[in-house]
Amino acid sequence: MTHEPSEGTGTGSREHAETEIATDIRALTAVSEQIGHLFAHSHSLRSNDFRALMHIATAEAEGRPLTAGQLRELMGLSPAAITYLVERMIVSGHIHRETDPGDRRRVLLHYSDHGMSVAGEFFHPLGLRTRSALAELPTADLAATHRVLSAVVSAMRDHHLALTQQSAGG
Repeated sequence: MTHEPSEGTGTGSREHAETEIATDIRALTAVSEQIGHLFAHSHSLRSNDFRALMHIATAEAEGRPLTAGQLRELMGLSPAAITYLVERMIVSGHIHRETDPGDRRRVLLHYSDHGMSVAGEFFHPLGLRTRSALAELPTADLAATHRVLSAVVSAMRDHHLALTQQSAGG
């Protein structure tokens, strides 16, 4: 979705820009879900399997690999359901377990080489299209966009935590 940038420095233009960002993020979420569904379907994965893979990949990219318990909390599943999901994903070759080098009592979940290969084959064309779409944008715009998206993700994580605490307490 492309929009012309709002000009001006008044409150209205800022509110308009914030609304456009929110609209774009909803559109991004919707199309991401469609693409994720196609990936899951093409690899005989369930929707929760794909959600788990997204959580595992995101955590790894951020340098904080997940335990099965952390994945369970993120997904809102029961201990039995997360055990079944993790075992199924290990058997399918998408993920593997590894002992945490910093705490030998903890076991971390990681994408396997097979899982990375399968995801890479599917998502590589999207990466090429994304790079092509961004090619004409100045690096400063990309850096600003990263700051905006980081702020939005932080706000959404804070909101999720507040909702989780609210539902646990109420």
